[in-house]
Amino acid sequence: MQTFTEENYLKAVYRLSEENEVVTTNQLAASLNTKAASVTDMLKKLSEKKLIDYTPYYGVSLTPAGKKIAVDVVRRHRLWEYFLVDKLNFKWDEVHEMAEELEHISSTELIDRLDEFMEFPAYDPHGDPIPDKNGRIKKNEFKPISTLAVQESGIISGIREHSVSFLQYLEKMNLLLGNKIMIIDILDFDQSVVLKVNGADNISISKDAARKILVTP
Repeated sequence: MQTFTEENYLKAVYRLSEENEVVTTNQLAASLNTKAASVTDMLKKLSEKKLIDYTPYYGVSLTPAGKKIAVDVVRRHRLWEYFLVDKLNFKWDEVHEMAEELEHISSTELIDRLDEFMEFPAYDPHGDPIPDKNGRIKKNEFKPISTLAVQESGIISGIREHSVSFLQYLEKMNLLLGNKIMIIDILDFDQSVVLKVNGADNISISKDAARKILVTP
């Protein structure tokens, strides 16, 4: 059995490794909002348990055993988020912290029954894929809005940032999962994007926001 902290570290390595072949100590410290020295101590413990491959001053990657634990935690987190939104009517910006606690309930039977009860959802409320009971993750073809050209369109399918402020911003702008967007213009000055949502009036979003909103073209 792993402690909650160990599970959080493994999950953080897993998430960072989706964009980086090797995860650095500083990246982990920033992700977990802790000091690099504390990260180093935990990485040594996880390395001794053979859950990570850790090379000081280079970085860390998950072993197969560590990846399995990380994917299990991710699965539990995303299933609980789906349950809280779909069954208990919480908003998508309210569920992350609750799921952070619930994800450490390790009963396999409970999680499998929860999955079955919800008819095996493929994606959580933010569009992130939910691993199945065997750790398989459905691949998607989502693209950031920032990669689209003028007159291209897509369906909002995922979000790269899950902060409360960003999710609330998306709700105010009606940039919600399932809504259709079309690129009207990309401004030369700052690369902000002018678009329509479901054919309504034009709105403008920053280049940074456009990178964090994923669509199915």
